[in-house]
Amino acid sequence: MNNFKNIIQQLPYAEPFLFVDKIESVNEEEIWGSYRFPKDSYFYKGHFKDFPVTPGVILTECAAQIGVVCLGIFLKSEHEHDLEKEKLQIALTSTAMDFFLPVFPGENVRVHAKKMYFRFNKLKCEVKMYNEQKKLICKGEIAGMINVKT
Repeated sequence: MNNFKNIIQQLPYAEPFLFVDKIESVNEEEIWGSYRFPKDSYFYKGHFKDFPVTPGVILTECAAQIGVVCLGIFLKSEHEHDLEKEKLQIALTSTAMDFFLPVFPGENVRVHAKKMYFRFNKLKCEVKMYNEQKKLICKGEIAGMINVKT
């Protein structure tokens, strides 16, 4: 699957809960992708009052969408050529993230994920998120189940 836009089209998310703008590279072992957090995103209105910061749970979701779901779609499509969005089943199974820097409205982030294992439809990845200055925002491990209904 060389068309990275096709991976994004397979995602079971839509605005305002889609946190993937671009897949930069992907192979059997790793993925790079990016997302720019719009300044008017709904979650900035209350997090924090008069000092908007992207919530950690949203950063984790962004890392999961790029690092586990997009990579999982790529890996599944390598074996199931008729992968359809409607048949894709995805469930987050575990996260462990450490946070080091805030992400402010309008910032662009890059996510890198390395496959730890993919077996029995469970994908576990080591994920890292960087800001535009290439500084580490957060890192951790995220796992999910990726299956295709028949």
